[in-house]
Amino acid sequence: MTRSKPDVVAALGAEPVVADALDDAGVRTAVTGAKPDVVVNQLTDLGRPLNPRRYGEWLAGTNRLRRECTWSLAQSAREVGAARFISQSVAFAYRFDPGTKTEDAPLVGSAAGEMGEAIDQLEQATLAGPGGIVLRYGFFYGPGTGYDRGGQQIELIRKRRMPIVGGGKGAFPFIHVDDAAAATVAAVEHGAPGTYNIVDDEPAPAHEWIPYVASLVGAKKPWRVPTFVARLAAGRTVGFATRLQPVSNEKAKRELGWQPRFPSWREGLRAELG
Repeated sequence: MTRSKPDVVAALGAEPVVADALDDAGVRTAVTGAKPDVVVNQLTDLGRPLNPRRYGEWLAGTNRLRRECTWSLAQSAREVGAARFISQSVAFAYRFDPGTKTEDAPLVGSAAGEMGEAIDQLEQATLAGPGGIVLRYGFFYGPGTGYDRGGQQIELIRKRRMPIVGGGKGAFPFIHVDDAAAATVAAVEHGAPGTYNIVDDEPAPAHEWIPYVASLVGAKKPWRVPTFVARLAAGRTVGFATRLQPVSNEKAKRELGWQPRFPSWREGLRAELG
């Protein structure tokens, strides 16, 4: 289902259905007409470049999709007798309490404002759907992402506009888009209901991955800035750079029979950017 790019969907070998995800009746008509065995919800609204100072504004459309559309898709999946309803969530919404995060660890929830509340609602609606599966993806890198060769994040690193904040100890959970797709296929084919972290094997501290990417793209070493200075420029997103904790993918590997092609962000980013 797409709102505006049926030609792109068709070029990928799928049969497109045009509908606005915010039109409840239109969504239900689209799902009823397709009669899918599995419904996979990958809805986001992240087409604009990210401005950390306006992070909430940038996420507003995606938050609305998470809140309003997930319940509609879950109900539609139930009505057509779909075996599974799968939704995209994120692996970087856990609380910052120290320790490796498994799927049982608490999420940040309302403490993160609208974003946290929207993620909670998306996951609740998904798990209440038929065969509900939540896939908590890490930060995507690879073709078509912000970490592609011409992507926004890579350009920021090239221009030395992505500094190491404080000690740079935030452990980013990365995942190559091809590995994310493979995990999604595994969930579609034989995933049991529940929640799965879809990340690679190696957490990526900011003080390691940012200089590493800079070296791959021929950029100068990143600046280092104190946390309080970065907070003035980037607000609450500074927490990612300084407080993210490692995320475990053991459940997904064990229960989905999935293994990432790129177990480490180091080899994956080198393959894409080196």
